[in-house]
Amino acid sequence: MSILESLNSYEDIKTLDEAKLAALCEELRRFVVDTTAENGGHLSSNLGVVELTVAIHRVFDTRRDRLLFDVGHQSYIHKILTGRRREFTTLRSFGGISGFPKPEESVHDAFVAGHASSAISTALGMARARTLMGQDYDVIALVGDGALTGGLAYEGLCDAGASREKMIVILNDNGMSIDKNVGAMARHLARQRLKHGYVAFKNGYRRLMRRIPGGNWLYSKLHAVKQAIKEAIFHCSMFEDMGFSYLGPVDGHNLRSLEAALRIARDTDGPTLVHVITKKGKGCQYAEVNPDAFHGVRRFDPATGLIPRSPESFSDVFGQELCAVAAEDKRLIAVTAAMIHGTGLTEFSRRFPDRFFDVGICEGHAVSMIGGAAHQGAIPVFAVYSTFLQRSYDMILQDLALGREHAVLAVDRAGLSGEDGETHQGSMDISYLTSVPNMTVWSPASFAELRDMLRFAIHRETGPVAVRYPKGCEGRYTEGGVAPVKRVGSPGDDVTLVTYGVSVNTAMDVKDRLAEKGVAVDLIKLGRVKPLDLEAVAASVARTGRIAVLEESVAVGCLGQQLISGLTRMNVPIRSAVLLNLGDRFIPHGSVEEQRALCGIDATGVEASILELIGGTGNGKNKA
Repeated sequence: MSILESLNSYEDIKTLDEAKLAALCEELRRFVVDTTAENGGHLSSNLGVVELTVAIHRVFDTRRDRLLFDVGHQSYIHKILTGRRREFTTLRSFGGISGFPKPEESVHDAFVAGHASSAISTALGMARARTLMGQDYDVIALVGDGALTGGLAYEGLCDAGASREKMIVILNDNGMSIDKNVGAMARHLARQRLKHGYVAFKNGYRRLMRRIPGGNWLYSKLHAVKQAIKEAIFHCSMFEDMGFSYLGPVDGHNLRSLEAALRIARDTDGPTLVHVITKKGKGCQYAEVNPDAFHGVRRFDPATGLIPRSPESFSDVFGQELCAVAAEDKRLIAVTAAMIHGTGLTEFSRRFPDRFFDVGICEGHAVSMIGGAAHQGAIPVFAVYSTFLQRSYDMILQDLALGREHAVLAVDRAGLSGEDGETHQGSMDISYLTSVPNMTVWSPASFAELRDMLRFAIHRETGPVAVRYPKGCEGRYTEGGVAPVKRVGSPGDDVTLVTYGVSVNTAMDVKDRLAEKGVAVDLIKLGRVKPLDLEAVAASVARTGRIAVLEESVAVGCLGQQLISGLTRMNVPIRSAVLLNLGDRFIPHGSVEEQRALCGIDATGVEASILELIGGTGNGKNKA
């Protein structure tokens, strides 16, 4: 029996000797590699925190102590060690365990964590609640993978340092975020790695002062002297200036050193930061050599690391077309928030390095920056996942829309995005982008439309423009053009089906299915979702009397609601309507096909809803 299989209770890991712990770490790495190879997921970041996670669970008890992850994709080892080893093979599968911390899964998961830079703030809130309620537990924020490139982390650090609350921040410093870390913080942490002797000096000094009579008084009086010595020799740690006790750097792959540092932190009053140096992809050669490729990876060969070539995606096409436009127009710049590869900008960064800017995990800063660039005559394009763009809503309003600045938001992963689950679905952007005055929003349904609409947004539009497109590849709809509204297929007189983006592929399947049953669907595809061109939709509904609106959006603020409202204002008679969307909920992890079926917006669900709408025998969901 392997050591991992012999762990039958949470307490067992605390009884293992050094040799068994080393063997356990190797078994954990192999288990994660094999599962991720089968299911896809976040590999490199989890391989880097194996020893660190084991050490945390030997020093703390996460049934009581609160362990927060920033960001949550580095929680795989934690899940395996907290009673989910047997379920781990269901990772990211529909109905299986999540790839991120999820309190409803386990008492050991302290808080939901899918986006970066928030854990320190959340941890401080927990620590303050603990103090207020007179309780006794430790609060630990494991901050890594570039989260300190985000400004929210510094808001948390400043408040936590001033608070004097007992809490621990573990900085998992691997020199990477998703792509290589950028900015002054990366350089600061690189300097901190050189200070191995300082912690031993500080701890010895503290122990000496505590032993001698009047030592505490003397400690306070000599504090200024200590600070001067530290400044002269080491230059002051930014974290200590903020009010943290600083421990480190610690070898993140040495269990003995890790446990010693964590025990010191556990026994230290006030906020403490433990600086841990790890290697992303540790123990797996291909992940070590190419950690960004194995950050978020689909299925691969665990023996060789060979990742099957994927079909061309909307992100690929976006990157290609943006390079083509940049070659023609020197005013164009591209911006990303630590997602060079994911947003298709790798080639752009190589070809146009002077016009490419990776701002780190700082979406709000990115939007304000492109507002300034646009105001001075550049044409900025910010490539960002829909779920991450949510973090910059205020900047979209204040720094783009209010001044009508001409910048382009290339909104990747719009709509359902699959296995990363609730925190990563692009289900909100229709509601929040269409609420912004002066904003134009395009939603291409094919590669050709993406190319055409991107060029149109860059060169023909004014003010802020969003071009939103999904994860993955195109479907049966492959036409191009920049039409705000287009009828797909022959006109129909029984029901108007309105959709946009890649949902048109499902709608085309439904139109064909219903035609076989004698139901004539008038399929209207919207290429521009703001401002809406209601004339063609109104003419169709005036003829059919029925409307169904299909979209991968939350219900509140969805395009269906906006269409019904607009048609009502136009006095278009509507006998019946059904809105087919994601409902008022977060969508769990699984394949996009499974998520569509769950929400009743796959071909089977849409067909049933339309049959019910016109008097058939369906079982439609989300009916208006």
